[in-house]
Parts: sequence; structure tokens; C-alpha cells
Amino acid sequence: MTSETTGTGSAFGRVGIWSSALHASRVDEAGGKAIADALAELDELGYGTVWIGGSPTPGDAAAVVAATRSVTVATGILSIWNHTAEEVAAAVSAIDPDARGRFVLGLGVSHGPMVPQYAKPYSAMVDYLDALDAAEPFVGSGHRVLAALGPKMLKLAADRSLGAHPYLVTTEHTAEARAALGPDALLAPELTVVLDTDLDRARTTARTMLGMYLQLPNYTASLLRLGFTEGDFEGGGSVRLLDALFALGDAEQVTRRTREYLDAGADHVALQILTADEGGAGLPLAEWRELAEAFGSEL
Repeated sequence: MTSETTGTGSAFGRVGIWSSALHASRVDEAGGKAIADALAELDELGYGTVWIGGSPTPGDAAAVVAATRSVTVATGILSIWNHTAEEVAAAVSAIDPDARGRFVLGLGVSHGPMVPQYAKPYSAMVDYLDALDAAEPFVGSGHRVLAALGPKMLKLAADRSLGAHPYLVTTEHTAEARAALGPDALLAPELTVVLDTDLDRARTTARTMLGMYLQLPNYTASLLRLGFTEGDFEGGGSVRLLDALFALGDAEQVTRRTREYLDAGADHVALQILTADEGGAGLPLAEWRELAEAFGSEL
């Protein structure tokens, strides 16, 4: 893969799908076929990018690229603690050359409570990017993005990659991130969606996910910087916090919330579908279809 860029924004489309259920390495043969079939449909539905969530392996990424024809494929995110830069570069080089240009390497430093060797995350990311630049073949800045929340990592994302892929953020964070990144870098936040018109039930579903993330200091520090308080973190998240972080309601409401992120400065919004019955871990084909119809030509 060369350092030639994929293009900021245009290669990603305005709306994509983020899913942690796209790991072929974690399922049996039947599960792998279900993932491949779902990916083929996502490709046909017109979404700009498929984001492989939940700390995928390089092999997971290669499998998603192989199962799709035209959609951009990005890791959202691959943890720098789990795979060396040399391992990642070798895996990327093994992707079919005709499809390799559709792949974008999303990198992140994860979280201290989840990584025993976690230390000096900013310096670790700089070192990792240096190693990617030195690898043969190297994965250049035009084919990678960083999971960035704070000012230092956002600046690094602008300087050393296509841009930033922030997770669990508000429209206010999106506006601040755009200012920090400058006008040219990619900004592609994740937005979690609960398609449920019963807002009390939708918030309950959202809390089942959010409670885990509120145990991670990188996220709580980011939310505190945005003006939320420790009280907003109690009980899985206050109504104010849930309504700021999620898109809750019908497809029309989801499209409105997505436009709010785009209007705040995002180039692309990666939608993660959370369902009450699957806990967000399955392949919500019905919801993906419904949203593709709702967005129509906006995709």
C-alpha cells in the first residue's frame, strides 16, 4: 500500500455502518458465511464505509475486504497493543491488490483497564506510526485514521493520518474536533442508534451498553471536558447524557441526528445499531435496510 491518499471524506461516503459482529475469527464456518452474506448486502445497500468494531484482527479486516466489492472497509479500531506494526503491514500487503485501496487502518490506544501493558498512550501511538512508516510495505498516512478524543491525539490524527474516528461523542465534541483537526482532515465519528419509538425503552437499551463505557476513564474524561458531571454517569447514564450520545427513535429521527453531526463538522458518520434482543452483538439486517431506505441518496 502506498502513501497515496484515499481522499478525505469522498471515499467514506456520508454514512457508514459500524459493527462489532464482523469478526470471522470469532465464529464457526456458518457464522463466517452469515457475516459474508451480510457484508455483500451492506455493499449493495449503498453505505459508504463498513467499520469493523470491537478490536478486530488484521485477518478479520482482510476477510471483510474479500467479502465486499466497492465499499470502503475500515477497522474501528485495531488496538496498537494487540498487533505489531510489522504484523499489520504484512497482513495489509496480503490483501488482493485490486481491493487494497478500499482498506483504511483505524488505530487506537484502547484503555488502561483493558490493557495490562497500557502506558504513555500518546507516545506509544507515535512510536507505532513510526513503525508503520518504516515497515515494508508501509501503511502510509493516507490509509489510516486514529481513534482520537482529546486535543493531542486529534492533532496527531491530522498530522499523521487521514484524520479521526472518535467513538461515543456528542455533536459538541464533533464541532470541537473539527476545529482541532482543521478543515482538511477526515472526521468520522461513531453514533450509536436504537431504533425504538418508545423512548424509555430505547434509553434502557442504551444504558445496557453505555454502563460499560462509563467505567473507562478515557471516555469519562472526554465527557467531563464537554460539561457533563459525575452525576450524569450514575445508573448507566442520565437522560441528558443518553440523548446527547445516542440516536433514539424512528428512522426519521436517526437521519436528523446524523445530519446534526454532519452539520457540526463531520465528513462521515458511522452508525452502530444497538438492539435490545441482541445487545448489539448480532447482524441487524432489518435495521440496516430500514436506515438505508430512510437515508436514500444521502448515503
